[in-house]
Amino acid sequence: MFAALGDWIAYSLLGLSPGGSLGPAVQFFVMDVTKIFVMLVMVIYIMGLLRAMISPERVRDYVRGKPQWLARSSAVGLGAVTPFCSCSSVPLFIGFVEAGIPLGVTFSFLIASPMINEVAVVLLVGILGWELTAMYVAAGLLVAYVGGWVMERFRPERWVEDYVWKIQMGETAEPEQDTSLAGRHRFAVGEVREIVGRIWKWVVAGIAVGAAFHGFVPEEWVTTYLAGGEWWTVPGAVLLGVPLYANATGVIPIAEAMLGKGVAMGTVLALMMSIAALSLPEMIILRKVIHWKALALYASVLAVAFMLVGWLFNLFV
Repeated sequence: MFAALGDWIAYSLLGLSPGGSLGPAVQFFVMDVTKIFVMLVMVIYIMGLLRAMISPERVRDYVRGKPQWLARSSAVGLGAVTPFCSCSSVPLFIGFVEAGIPLGVTFSFLIASPMINEVAVVLLVGILGWELTAMYVAAGLLVAYVGGWVMERFRPERWVEDYVWKIQMGETAEPEQDTSLAGRHRFAVGEVREIVGRIWKWVVAGIAVGAAFHGFVPEEWVTTYLAGGEWWTVPGAVLLGVPLYANATGVIPIAEAMLGKGVAMGTVLALMMSIAALSLPEMIILRKVIHWKALALYASVLAVAFMLVGWLFNLFV
């Protein structure tokens, strides 16, 4: 349905040629804009109905007091299913610290939360299929778990800004939630408005980049330089993702266009992970609560992990 709409607008309404560069780019843009935004609204609404009782405070309280391995596993799992992006990292970080949760566990949550979300997973299934999507999610969860564990080995507490330790957020009573169906519907609608309103421009930007890549980058160039999965393409993809900013959903159109042109799987996944969890804007936000040494360590751990994931996928997939 979405492809047919793209064909009609690009080739019938606008009269563009499917054999040129602009026609396929416009067709891809129209197809993905409609497809992704329909999926966004549907999935966010459904998850909003189920997630009406989840808040950053509840996430914090759920993780607190558990054994280290269980706390980290819980943080990774909650990070994967909660809609908090890098803009939430500072208040979440402060809340976790105030609650006495180990910083390694906190970092595991901060890695998992922007890199994996249910909307991106649903969209990835349509592009990669269930098996490869499951492999991507498993790789992301493993990176979050191990990344937090590695950070903990370096005692990152010494690199937290002093003001963070002095903040006492206290145990305020949470407002009572309306758990009726009408209350959950209102919450879900609010989630759709808030999340779509926050990320729509990044999604459109990602689709535009994907459309440009799909329409204007010659397949011969991709086949020559990127399709073979040479070792340097993976660190190159990680470095390329650092100055960019988008959530996991906004990266999907770029990944779709690259895979359609024949770019190696591991190279594409390394770029996706880097944009979602290692972008420069997120590093700037995190700098408000941790020193440069911790930030450099955090970025290095993630970069190495993403490169390993990319190389393994290029080798075995």
